[in-house]
Amino acid sequence: MATRTGTEPAKLTPKGERTRLRIVVAAARLMLDNGVAGTTMEDVKAAARASSSQLYHYFSDKQALVLAVIEYQNDSVVGGQEPMLVKLDSIEGLRTWRDFIIQHQRDLEFRGGCPLGSLGSELADTNPPARTAVARAFLRWEEGIRGGLLAMHRRGELDGDPGELALTVLAALQGGLLLTQIHRDTRPLEVTLNAMIDHVAAHTTAG
Repeated sequence: MATRTGTEPAKLTPKGERTRLRIVVAAARLMLDNGVAGTTMEDVKAAARASSSQLYHYFSDKQALVLAVIEYQNDSVVGGQEPMLVKLDSIEGLRTWRDFIIQHQRDLEFRGGCPLGSLGSELADTNPPARTAVARAFLRWEEGIRGGLLAMHRRGELDGDPGELALTVLAALQGGLLLTQIHRDTRPLEVTLNAMIDHVAAHTTAG
């Protein structure tokens, strides 16, 4: 269950939850397309078709909204992958995950890159609370990857360090996503993920 972060009222009615989510989703789309600096509260209000009173009822200022967007992307990007992350306990599981990520980028027409990576890159040096929130999201992602690799290690199928390998996997993924976004081509992502899987396979007892 998601925890409260101080960016929303303690209790919301179902209607209030829907209104708040509509605002966050609109803000997330705008910030992905235009950046945080290029997105104003007026932009969000218009995109969400919300009134000023609604917007400021749920978010006292832009900072509160930015933190809510990071939390939303954490749950959407990382949470959305967690059913697959628990299956990363085999090379075949890693390949299935790779295929999903590559196809997802094709479906997006190579635009947007990683929403969390984009937010982190823009905010890390200027917004410490946002940097911390993005770091938590990446740690959740890393832990999800490590869980599958740790299962392989415990079965005696992996002789590498699961933590270091998980960090390598995530770093490779982020680099591949950025290059795919820049080149508008999944080849950098495919090459990077394939090399990453080969690296993990080299640390398996069958490798």
